[in-house]
Amino acid sequence: MKDIFGQALLDYQNGNYTEDLITSTNISDEDDLPLPYLFRNYAEMPKLEQKALKLSKGKTLDVGCGSGSHSLWLQEKGLKIKAIDNSKGAIEVAKKRGVLHAELKPLLEETETFDTILLLMNGTGIFKELSEVSKHLNHLKSLLNTDGQILIDSSDISYMYEDEDGGMWLDLNQSYPGELDYFLSYKGKKEKPMKWLYLDFETLKTACLTVGLKCEKVMDGEHFDYLARLS
Repeated sequence: MKDIFGQALLDYQNGNYTEDLITSTNISDEDDLPLPYLFRNYAEMPKLEQKALKLSKGKTLDVGCGSGSHSLWLQEKGLKIKAIDNSKGAIEVAKKRGVLHAELKPLLEETETFDTILLLMNGTGIFKELSEVSKHLNHLKSLLNTDGQILIDSSDISYMYEDEDGGMWLDLNQSYPGELDYFLSYKGKKEKPMKWLYLDFETLKTACLTVGLKCEKVMDGEHFDYLARLS
């Protein structure tokens, strides 16, 4: 991994912002991911994220923290926060912005326990594939303190498979429509494609039942997205 995501965050943090990240998937064209959006404050966050932050309590783990925007807001509210990310650059930026406890670490290597675990900005993406969901949910469950909660968001992207007449087209070689190949590029450099998973709520709820987690929908977003609370 080249960590071009981390490099983009570092450029913005260090005042070298000249262009945005470019994203695409195997079913969608290239689109800009504005770097300022990755440094947004609470007022600029979608309502789903604001709701998740308001529901957070106790010792909290921010998974895939990016530049640390969520962690910083919670930290300012007096919560004990641990922020983790796979991007070295992201962790460096989060620390520079004031996150007190930020660590370069994959979720599956985390061993501490928490009252709240946050997985936002399509938190199910970290599961990568449908076949990996149970493994990740079991691990997340093992990190919860008594009465702990997991706050996670995702989207039902089946609408992306609709044709102009309202019919559905699906790749018969693809087992679940939410399993995507995600491409990222920045300043002419391309990252190796990664697996990224979007889970509709009913599929997430079923997966939770199989590992002994309760799954409730907290709210729907503005565009086929939702926030769920697992406990």
